[in-house]
Amino acid sequence: MFEDKSQELTPISKLGEFGLIKHLTEQFSLSNSSSELGVGDDAAVINPENKKVVLTTDVLAEGVHFNLGYVPLKHLGYKAVVVNLSDIAAMNAKPTQILVSLAVSNRFPVEALEEIYAGIQAACARYKIDLIGGDTTSSNAGLVMSITAIGMENDENIVKRNGAKPNDLLVVTGDLGGAYMGLQILEREHAVFLADPNMQPEMEGYDYILERQLKPEARTDVKEILEQLDIKPTSMIDISDGLASEVLHLSDQSGVGFRLYEEKIPMDSLTISTADEFNLNPVVTALSGGEDYELLFTISPNDFDKIKNHPDFTIIGHAVEKEDGNFMVARGSNQLVALTAQGWDAFLGNQQND
Repeated sequence: MFEDKSQELTPISKLGEFGLIKHLTEQFSLSNSSSELGVGDDAAVINPENKKVVLTTDVLAEGVHFNLGYVPLKHLGYKAVVVNLSDIAAMNAKPTQILVSLAVSNRFPVEALEEIYAGIQAACARYKIDLIGGDTTSSNAGLVMSITAIGMENDENIVKRNGAKPNDLLVVTGDLGGAYMGLQILEREHAVFLADPNMQPEMEGYDYILERQLKPEARTDVKEILEQLDIKPTSMIDISDGLASEVLHLSDQSGVGFRLYEEKIPMDSLTISTADEFNLNPVVTALSGGEDYELLFTISPNDFDKIKNHPDFTIIGHAVEKEDGNFMVARGSNQLVALTAQGWDAFLGNQQND
């Protein structure tokens, strides 16, 4: 957990629950006018300022969602915030506050939680959001984190999953598959270390995909970009479980099918070369890998000219009638490959196929 095994660590019992919360949160300040009362009282108070309130929450459990054998605690705190902000961004809303709850076993000293909260604070500063409360308790099963994110937006700007119509264009931000390949590198090097602790991990040259896995960013910038382009998506979702799974979610909620073009799926060259190194089809990493936290959305075909050459967006397909189903058009041919959800399922602990 810590590089310096000789440093003196502070047991959580020395501070107690309320002392621990005060210790971990005393450096946080409020920056949003909608945050009327934050940490320190029985409950927080937020003022929605005549806007709709958007809420989301995620639980991250050690051994299920993360491995502390290779995930730094500060990165864990940062990523735990980002995955929630990504859900707010997918509603086309502005994130404003978070609540953080931790369940920790007695193998975690105060210094370990300080590292986690340093990551949380970095995310709060990066995205200009406020920590307004949470809870801590003991655990018999390592570390469990639960973060609730709050966002606010005018009703007319909120985008749901259910608005896509046939002929709408399917658009994605950024590039896909990198986070999954970063995970493969981390797991490979961790396995080598467990087999021989004297072996040094070979991480050089993989920086981009490692960052995509360990320190992803929420695409909260997309809302402003789309506003500048005068585009409002007809439906939207974030890519947490893999592109194929998210396309199927939009299909189910909107009552349409989709045609996705393999040759259009954006992937970084390092993702492609690393997939080749692992004898994996790079397209599969984008379709089923997950944790990219990019945004997938549909727009009216009338907005094509506004977005076609924008560097942040790639048009990867279009919506069709529901009865026409969901298929990927294979590269270099008109062959249709059925899309199936093979993304992450926390209850299965591996890929799912439904």
